[in-house]
Amino acid sequence: MPDWPKWLLLLIAVAISACTAPWRTLAEDPRYELTTVPFFPQTIHQCGPAALATVLGATGIAVEPEALAPEVYLPGRRGSLQVEMLATARRHGRLAYVIEPRIETLLAEISAGNPVLVLQDLGALGIRRWHYAAVVGFDPVSDVLVLRSGKDRRHVVRRERFLRTWQASDNWGVVVSRADTPPATAAASGYVPTLLAAEPYLPAADIDAAYTMMLARWPADPLVRFAAGNHAYGSGHLAEAINDYRTLLKVDPVHIAGLNNLANALLDSGCAVDALAKPGVQKSWLILLPLATAVADTLDKALAATTSVSATEGTGDSVCTAE
Repeated sequence: MPDWPKWLLLLIAVAISACTAPWRTLAEDPRYELTTVPFFPQTIHQCGPAALATVLGATGIAVEPEALAPEVYLPGRRGSLQVEMLATARRHGRLAYVIEPRIETLLAEISAGNPVLVLQDLGALGIRRWHYAAVVGFDPVSDVLVLRSGKDRRHVVRRERFLRTWQASDNWGVVVSRADTPPATAAASGYVPTLLAAEPYLPAADIDAAYTMMLARWPADPLVRFAAGNHAYGSGHLAEAINDYRTLLKVDPVHIAGLNNLANALLDSGCAVDALAKPGVQKSWLILLPLATAVADTLDKALAATTSVSATEGTGDSVCTAE
């Protein structure tokens, strides 16, 4: 036997024990692992398409990494940019919600049945090696996570090791979901802009379902009510829009855009007098310059419509249909 240094023998012993550690052969456990999430072994440099195909597949979108590669893979960079990953998920009819950059949030999503797309740095010695993977499970006893990663269907990694590789991307994690099924940890402040970004690629039925879901989940949130009002207004459902704007103004009485949009919805419903009575139409534009032009235009329309109504008083021909 060669006369090897003691430190080298110790290093070899540690390496052997690590390779045979029980957590490395952790059995699948449906209580903590999303066992039905599909797996696509990545080809060279194309972890982005493979990881994105994985999380899309979990939502019912069957697509091969090769089909996604032209949308997300940049040969010059030998990889995929985060913005392209998000945009490609949207183009395939799904929402891409960036979660809070916390391990607790990631584990909560796994527990709720949502795999999480993550970006890691697997490099060493100061050399970056960016890598996309999908976290699909964890084991609270062994303190490990399970990933669909590279050529491994079940890449089991210690939490502390995962956190080191994840931290380099500022803990960037994404849940890809159907429009009407938000992530378990989603907040209205994040979900509304995520939905708005995806709307151009979604069928009308999915968009309507998303707004119905948001109103049920966050009924008093001003951003949700404002967005729902705008959606209803744009869809020609004036009574719904007026209800949403009025509900919004009960929570935030000086929401200038809400006041202005309510006035316009009332005008379109033939309620010129009610529209003119909105404080936002009469005064608020004086103190909020970014909306001054829009509010002044609404004021002009309300005054003109009120004059028209006054000229026909007594005819019984009211066209106000807002109530």
